[in-house]
Amino acid sequence: MGKVSFDISMSLDGFITAANQRPEEPMGDGGEQLHQWAFNSDDERNRKLLEGSAGLGAVVAGRRTYNDSVPWWGADGPTGSARIPVFVVSHTVPNDIPEGGVYTFVAGIESALVRAQEAAGDKDISVMGGANIAQQFIKAGLLDEISIHLAPVLFCSGTRLFEHLGSEYIQLETTEVMETKEATHLRFRVIK
Repeated sequence: MGKVSFDISMSLDGFITAANQRPEEPMGDGGEQLHQWAFNSDDERNRKLLEGSAGLGAVVAGRRTYNDSVPWWGADGPTGSARIPVFVVSHTVPNDIPEGGVYTFVAGIESALVRAQEAAGDKDISVMGGANIAQQFIKAGLLDEISIHLAPVLFCSGTRLFEHLGSEYIQLETTEVMETKEATHLRFRVIK
């Protein structure tokens, strides 16, 4: 069975979106700055991080991420032509799912993870999305790794990643740190 990982870009002050999120600006005003390392960099190390989907067998996403992203993803999902299955955690199924899409709607993170593990086999699973889905997976102890792409910007408001986790410590082990001009890439193993 592969690893279950959460991978996201974040501002130095802990925000994964800027303020004023809305359908036409799902990352908030100026929030795309978080992805400069991925789309506007000449640094080969940044591009190599984006090529890591070869070992990916399934994706778990939250409903808000699906709603915000499906206009860009289309039927193929976040992995494009690789068409890796996406299990969307949701209480309801939308009426307008792209025909022939890779999406399966599942109630609850545990069910989504079981379905993703079945689909992935020995490959890895990426938990993709926002703070809510990440917090649910972290609190339930279901993540093996957390990767943060720390962007050199202070948003001062927006959506915080690490709120609502409770009062218990969650111990992490640093496994990788890579600095580029556009971001500091951090990878942690979750100690269970």
